[in-house]
Amino acid sequence: MSVTTSLEPGSLSRDSGTGLDRDVPMTVIQPSGRWPRLDLRELWAYRGLFFFLVWRDIKVRYAQTILGAGWAIIQPVLTMVVFTVIFGNFAGIPSDGVPYPVFSLTALVPWTYFSTALATSSGSLVSNKGLLTKVYFPRLVIPLAPVLAALVDMAIAMVILFLTMAAFGIWPSWHAIFLLPLLVVCMMMTATGVGTWLTGLDIQYRDVKHIIPFLVNVWMYASPIVYPMSMIPERYRLLYALNPMAGVIEGFRAVLLGTQEVDWGLIGFSLGVGFVIFISGIYFFRNLERRFADVA
Repeated sequence: MSVTTSLEPGSLSRDSGTGLDRDVPMTVIQPSGRWPRLDLRELWAYRGLFFFLVWRDIKVRYAQTILGAGWAIIQPVLTMVVFTVIFGNFAGIPSDGVPYPVFSLTALVPWTYFSTALATSSGSLVSNKGLLTKVYFPRLVIPLAPVLAALVDMAIAMVILFLTMAAFGIWPSWHAIFLLPLLVVCMMMTATGVGTWLTGLDIQYRDVKHIIPFLVNVWMYASPIVYPMSMIPERYRLLYALNPMAGVIEGFRAVLLGTQEVDWGLIGFSLGVGFVIFISGIYFFRNLERRFADVA
């Protein structure tokens, strides 16, 4: 969709203060062209609505819960305990020389953010379908809001991760100051890109929602969470790096645990793939948005 506001000389309204006729602005809402643009200016104009939706998602997540923000801690910590017992103790999977609990938790914190952002963004249009037919606004703010809201949970989980590292006597590298924000941006781009693809399909084909949990589970085991990337044969590394979360998780471990040198090539490749996913998802979403009100 595109919005154009202009002064129409023929559209007159009487000013109650002066009693004189004046031109009034006319807003025209038109469907996007064959190749829709992102239109950042329009998104900025609706930033108030965007931040309201982000705040609403945060409040809904913690409303009427016993533990509140504690769920942001329980999920990665309990998963870490299960992975440590099964994969660290029983299966004996290596952890690059660091204790397996902190090895797995360092991967679970970014993965929990990514999976939460992806799942909530993928179902965002269906859960907000009441808004689609009532008023015009850039539909892109709906799948973007959950991606930003999930950062709150990740910030809480990062505190627990740093406390766990300190308990094991592990301290992050100074590279973390610059690299961690870059890795978070890569996760946000990937979650937004996949989320916009899936939410655009979900509002038209409701069985897509059954695919999303399966996709998230498969993606988790296709990422180096329970095992180090060093276990992947060298000849498959480039193919494996097509998964942007591989570079993100290895980057987290490199700067926080010092398990290896920072692989800037892998991180750059992950950023590139994440950017492609982001752009393709945005354009796919914008191309479909003219139909959302009809099928909601």
